Amino acid sequence: MKNVLWSRKRAVEESALRKKAVGLEKELWEKAMLKRGDDDEPALEEQIQRRVLSELRRTTYRWTPIKYDEETSVVYMAARLAGGYAAVRRALNEIKKRDPAFAPESLLDFGSGLGSVAWASHSCWPDSLKELVCVDSSGTMNTLAERLLRGDEEEGEPRFKHVYFRQFLPLSPKVQFDLVSAAFTLSELPGMKEREEAAFTLWRKTNRYLVLVESGTREGHQMLLEVRDALLQNQEKTVHDSRPASVFAPCPHELPCPKLALKPPAPCNFQQVHHPLPLTGKPDMQTEKFSYLILTRTAAPVPNGDSDPDWARLISPVQRRTRHVHCRMCCPDGQLRHLVVTARKHSKDMYRCARNSEWGDLVPLVLNPEDNNQNTSQQ
Repeated sequence: MKNVLWSRKRAVEESALRKKAVGLEKELWEKAMLKRGDDDEPALEEQIQRRVLSELRRTTYRWTPIKYDEETSVVYMAARLAGGYAAVRRALNEIKKRDPAFAPESLLDFGSGLGSVAWASHSCWPDSLKELVCVDSSGTMNTLAERLLRGDEEEGEPRFKHVYFRQFLPLSPKVQFDLVSAAFTLSELPGMKEREEAAFTLWRKTNRYLVLVESGTREGHQMLLEVRDALLQNQEKTVHDSRPASVFAPCPHELPCPKLALKPPAPCNFQQVHHPLPLTGKPDMQTEKFSYLILTRTAAPVPNGDSDPDWARLISPVQRRTRHVHCRMCCPDGQLRHLVVTARKHSKDMYRCARNSEWGDLVPLVLNPEDNNQNTSQQ
């Protein structure tokens, strides 16, 4: 199950499929014209069409929805419960760390699955949350999530209260929640149009923060970028809350993702070490690799409370060497930089900060004339 979900791709859009078919047909016709003798043109056309269909079937990814019945839900729990929780908890910690005054009273989780977002949110804000609405189209998954919330006692009290499981989103577009999330859900929607519609619906219901989490693959990263671009461009016709979207994390800018310009393109992802469920054959520790996006309706707070210096995001593990540190970061100007930090060049404080930082952290960007300002070629 874990391997299937990790290797899952987006469904091929109809426009892309049609473009590919036209290209294949043109190529086959050109080859046929070079070799053409007295071939019957209608028969040749039929032959080319068959070859085009055959090639499309062979090379096109066949996306199918996963039906979460009772058996599949239990398998999903064994494979993804711990890793999914770890990724969501790491993303939410970005809000808790940078906006300590934020105390959400309401949560909406779309595609809630096993309730990982509810658990992670409650661990971050146990005193302020008064309403947690978990929406998942699978009734079986909702039942399992509710059982997990109650623990071993089927009729006992839930571990925390005010959690409501639904199969449909609240109808009123004016009902908003302080925190809205969708973890590993966009990849379960059949196409770009459906993902954008879901994103706009969730954004309309967002009062403060919208948190989206996906697998740390190129596909997961690309889906988040599509949603980010759609929401930042604000293509909605009807607007109930005029406050615009701005990127809170992980991007330190709202420019095109520079990792897509790498050869080959690389996903912007992060990792979180966690304890898996205690099942036979499982190691004591595992690493969850994920991508995430946090949008906010309010201005994103500056990490140190002022505007100097700029802050960059570490996009790969920090390499600690003798008296110097290699940092690869995404910068506020939309560029990737490989910065070799030393105490002599960048000050002792900057050196200590870089040496004690981890992949995914924000770090102050302090450059000097000797720094390499060129884009990194590979992450």
